[in-house]
Amino acid sequence: MLIHIIKNEWRNLRADKTLWLVAGLFAVSVAYAMFNGLAWTNFQRQTIAEAAAEDSERYDALKKQIVEYERSAPEKLSRFSDPRDPAAAGRNIGQKYAAMSPAPLASLSIGQSDLLPYYFKISTRSQQTFTANDELENPTNLLAGRFDVAFVVIYLLPLLILVLSYNFLSGEREAGTLPMLLAQPISLRSVVLGKIALRFAVVTVLALGFHPLVFFLIGGGKLLTAEGALLGAVLWAAAIVAYIAFWFALAIAVNAFNWKSATNAIALAAVWLLFVILIPSLTGVLVTSVYPVPSRVEMIGAMRDASSDASARGSQILAKYTEDHPELVQGEYDPNDAAARTYAVQETVDREVQPILAIYDEQLQKQQNLANNLRFLSPAMVMQEALNDISGTGNARYRHFLAQVKIFHAEWQNYFIPRVFQKARVTAATYDAAPRFVWQEENSPAVARRVLFGLLGIIAFTLAAAAFGFSAIRRYSAIGG
Repeated sequence: MLIHIIKNEWRNLRADKTLWLVAGLFAVSVAYAMFNGLAWTNFQRQTIAEAAAEDSERYDALKKQIVEYERSAPEKLSRFSDPRDPAAAGRNIGQKYAAMSPAPLASLSIGQSDLLPYYFKISTRSQQTFTANDELENPTNLLAGRFDVAFVVIYLLPLLILVLSYNFLSGEREAGTLPMLLAQPISLRSVVLGKIALRFAVVTVLALGFHPLVFFLIGGGKLLTAEGALLGAVLWAAAIVAYIAFWFALAIAVNAFNWKSATNAIALAAVWLLFVILIPSLTGVLVTSVYPVPSRVEMIGAMRDASSDASARGSQILAKYTEDHPELVQGEYDPNDAAARTYAVQETVDREVQPILAIYDEQLQKQQNLANNLRFLSPAMVMQEALNDISGTGNARYRHFLAQVKIFHAEWQNYFIPRVFQKARVTAATYDAAPRFVWQEENSPAVARRVLFGLLGIIAFTLAAAAFGFSAIRRYSAIGG
């Protein structure tokens, strides 16, 4: 009998223009979102390629200049532009790019990739000079941004589901066909299950049916051979199915209240507004209120004060620095070496402002931890976090990138700063042997664990709504209007 209900429901849906209208709008939305996502990730890849090309061309030019200067040195050449000077090489003209390549599925969810930097220009300067724009990912930013496929899934897909299911039971009752249907040897629960099963299948096919084309547009046949891409595609599909199931379970719960169809529509719209808009926005306000970060203006002011004070004591600091690091000094100690004094002062400033930066980072991390815990208040927040993780545009992957950048920055300083103190000449071989940044992708199983843990929250919501709905169905009145 359940099969007969599904077949009859399919005939009714096919005859209803609403299905074809919302399907067409959904297809257009996915196409436009895909265009936006591809445009952004292509821009990122092009930018990274141009940075790598600029790095290579600049290094070739620097090595050629060294050869020319060894043959015939210019009469007037500033040390700031001399490729043979280690201070200039490490601090200015020899800087290296460190970039995080877009993940294979990055175009599906732009996430915070348009807010957080995906490349840095590394030098011997303080780390704060190139990571000062590091910001917190919060739910408000997560749920507002570019129009991408994740946006369509999180915002628009629930509306499609609600349009198709707000009156799947109340409509039958208002039309007077529900009592006749129940006159057959079938329970109301079976009727509900058949109607929802068909709608669930239709929406799932609509939501996932576009993805083979989407994956082809992203990378052709090579996409699923990329590291982590196949697992990501499976997780993406699983997340969408779980999200669809939640909204259908919610529709069952609302329809079980014996309300009219118009009341059902208003109630479901209110729930959509609550879960998709209000809770994420209020969560963002809450985390910044509970764990406010120190003013960036005050932090920058403190850094400037420390820098000014240290600069005024430059000679003393340099003497203390060389005393603590005798291995750096070769030959006669020069207290007037401006480059050496700069790095000695920089090291002192970094050490003095570290407590301030630690407080700032600690508050940011507390905010992020609280936001991660509170995301379970809304399936939409869980879904956004999961899709960002799958696409490689979330906070975790960025932190993974930043950790590698910090390591590379330390390697860069350790390579050039000793040469500054030792007054060692930089040669073409020095540039060839300089550290290079190699991006190491995040571990796929770790991503999968985070995503699946989040999906458990959506499943819990789904089971609760479905259990309530099917329980309330027992008291549903088939007569009314």
